[in-house]
Amino acid sequence: MSQPRINTAALKELRERTGAGMSDCKNALIEAEGDIDKAVEIILKKGIVKAASRAGRIAAEGQVSAFVSQDHKRGVLLEVNCQTDFVARSPAFVEFVQKVVDIAGRLNLQDDLESQPWGDGKVLADARQKMIADTGENVVIRRWHSFRTEAAGGYIYAYVHGGGRIGVLLHVEAPSPEAATHEEFLSFADHVAMQIASMNPLAIDQDGIDLKSIYKQREIFLEQIKTEVQDEDKWPKVVQGKMTKWLAEMSLLSQDSIIKSSQTVRQVKEKLEKNLDGPVTIHQFLRYELGEGIERKADDFVEEVAKLI
Repeated sequence: MSQPRINTAALKELRERTGAGMSDCKNALIEAEGDIDKAVEIILKKGIVKAASRAGRIAAEGQVSAFVSQDHKRGVLLEVNCQTDFVARSPAFVEFVQKVVDIAGRLNLQDDLESQPWGDGKVLADARQKMIADTGENVVIRRWHSFRTEAAGGYIYAYVHGGGRIGVLLHVEAPSPEAATHEEFLSFADHVAMQIASMNPLAIDQDGIDLKSIYKQREIFLEQIKTEVQDEDKWPKVVQGKMTKWLAEMSLLSQDSIIKSSQTVRQVKEKLEKNLDGPVTIHQFLRYELGEGIERKADDFVEEVAKLI
């Protein structure tokens, strides 16, 4: 009896959804008679890959999550990675990430996150290993950081965008405890966090941009204009013009506001300061984008399919 013909598009989708090997995906689709959802269930039920062999797999999917205390005096930004979007959206993984970030919210940065109690005599590291076994994927708590403030008007705010694709942790200070509860101040904190998520500034102002980034960008612009501008004497002026624009674009306060049209973030802040009758200070921010900096292996899908035919 001949095997049913497997649709290449279905094979590719199953591979992307589960992260299973090509041969396993093919066999699951045959068993499921081409039904992708049934094939996913078959792969998960069979537990095709042992947990120990998953540790080397690239985990670039997952979630960025945040925790902020009720008094907004401390907050945490955290990234947990898995291998596929399918697992990242599963209730079990989402619940795992939420519990991890809640635990991190009680800790100091120097504390060992994975050694913290999880329940039933287990620690967080045990729970992570169980998640690896249950999902069939490498699960990694990649990074986390926290902000704290003891200032009377200090305020920690978090914003998570795109279902956990981008997260921002922000430390901003109002002129007084009363001002920190003012609707306009809270709206400003939300505005700034969304600005950071959307526009990805390098620093609060131009003075905060590190020299290494400046030198690197200057070299990039210089290489670009060598093919655009014939006269070498004009290169320094052209590069400086590009750098001035780039520095403004990479500085939070100099950026055009995504909320208030025709105003910069600095101008929005200055207007708020007048309304609150005191200084508003953006002390620090942190932005995580899911999987940034992780090198993803580009599988040759056509070649893998050809081997199975």
